[in-house]
This record gives sequence, C-alpha cells and structure tokens, in this order.
Amino acid sequence: MTDILTVTMNPALDVSTSTEKVMDTHKLRCTATILHPGGGGINVARVVHRLGGDSLALYPAGGANGQRLQQLIDQEQVPTHCIAIAGETRESFSVHEQSSGRDFRFVLPGPELAPGEWQACLRHVASLQAPPTYLVASGSLPPGVPADFHARLARLVKERGSRLVLDSSGPPLAAALAEGVYLVKPSLRELRELTGHPLDTEQDWHAAALQIIRAGQAQVVALSLGEDGALLVTADRALRARSLPVRVASSIGAGDSFVGGLLWALNRREELEQAFRYGMAAGAAALLAPGTALCQAADVERLHREVAVCPF
Repeated sequence: MTDILTVTMNPALDVSTSTEKVMDTHKLRCTATILHPGGGGINVARVVHRLGGDSLALYPAGGANGQRLQQLIDQEQVPTHCIAIAGETRESFSVHEQSSGRDFRFVLPGPELAPGEWQACLRHVASLQAPPTYLVASGSLPPGVPADFHARLARLVKERGSRLVLDSSGPPLAAALAEGVYLVKPSLRELRELTGHPLDTEQDWHAAALQIIRAGQAQVVALSLGEDGALLVTADRALRARSLPVRVASSIGAGDSFVGGLLWALNRREELEQAFRYGMAAGAAALLAPGTALCQAADVERLHREVAVCPF
C-alpha cells in the first residue's frame, strides 16, 4: 500500500534560468538552464520521498519531454506510475531576475488529453487493491480534461476510505469542494476568487476558511499567504505561522513543498501543530534552491525548530 498517492494531470518539464533584469525588446543574456521534473503532485511526491515517507506519483506524459521528465524523476528514485499519452508533455519556463529577486513564470497549457487518457488515471486509482491514506490532487488540468475531474477523484476517494488533499484553482477547485475533501490549500488569491469577497483582514481570512469547513467542503483549510506565512483552520482550531526569514533563490515549488512537509508529518501521526511546523519549514527550505529543486530534508529538520506557531 502507498501512504501518499499524488495525481498530477498536467505535469511539466520545468526549465529555469536567470538574468540580471527582465526587459522587453532587448535580448536577455541568461545563465545556463536547469531542468527539474514539475507539476504540483509530482513535487509533493518528491518532497515526501526526500523526507523518508512513502509516496507514489501518478501522471500522464508523452513525447520527448515526457521521457525526459520520467528520467529526471527516476534520478530522484521517486516511485511513479506514468499513463502514456499521444501528446507532448509541456514545458514550463521560469526566469529569476537577479536585480530584484523576482521570479517570472511562463506556463503553457499542456497537451490535449483524449477521454481514454484521463479516464485511465481514474481507473488506476480505482484499481488499487489497497487505497492510499492520502491522495493529493494538485495542479492545473490540461485541455480535454473536464473541470469536474478532481470532483470525480473526491467521490472515488470517499468510496475507498482515503483522504483527498486538494491544491487547485478556479472551477476544478470549486467542483471538488462541492463534493467535500479532507484538506484544501488555497492561496489568498484563490480564496478570494472562490468566495467572491475581498478578504482584506486576517479575520476575513479565518471566517472564509471556517465557512468552507462548516459547509462540509473540507475538514482542514491551509491558507498560504506567501511572505505573510500561512493560516491553518479546522472546525475547532486556528493556527497562525509567520514566514521564516531565509535567503530566496527561487519561490517556485514552495507551496508544493509546504503540502509535502505537512502531509509527511500528518502521515507520521504528528500532532496538527507540529505538522504545520514541518509544512512551513519545507516551504521555507524550498526557497533556498534555484528552479524547482524543492526542499532538502536537512534544511527542513533544521528550520522546523524555528517556526513559531500561535493560536489565531
């Protein structure tokens, strides 16, 4: 049995580089490119594996980019199950601006999946003899995949007794919440879009998260706030954590690292507050590395002791 199964319907070959300053019209002289396997669920599985947990990444991939993606994941020895598709796996391109520390991310839509291709992913989850403890549905949906794909996963997961962890946006996020999930990790922007409210204050953030829980849409809301840290809300608790001050090489993959660290700790039956610390530490550790290198276990273990968590 796999403890943590991740589903990434729109994986990517992440290509990253850096330049002094991003400007229009001019030729931008960049540093050598760095390649990493990308996609929300794949990143979560990479983090769980690095921390010593049991994870398996499920995703569709095809073409030369798909082969390179698989090679990069294999180099990290992360267990995978790849659904072969006819289309070419996308690239995602990011540029780190050295003068400001900002990241510019160029995200392509991905290949169009035929009905039989995305349905094969659902069939694989349904066919598992021993369902995972947690199933992570993370990232965007490529063309051809219906907006209720994550909702279908949510129904399947409930039938099999697993816990669905959701990190998505837009209609796929709303559709899955309507089915009910265990944990959802929206950004503040995504929460504003979901509720249709500006959510200007911390009290507004907490109220919106609590409304999701009281409506039966999630048991846990992990609201990521970027430089302002995160807010973790359940029916009877709310915990606030501030970001750790670290040197930022790249912000890409920090949210996925947060989810990976949090789930790894929860799967070890850590108390919620301690799991929150590990999530925050993994997110901070991901900032230390360029591209989508994600966090390293030694940094997570060191930083989790520095995370201050307080009741909201």
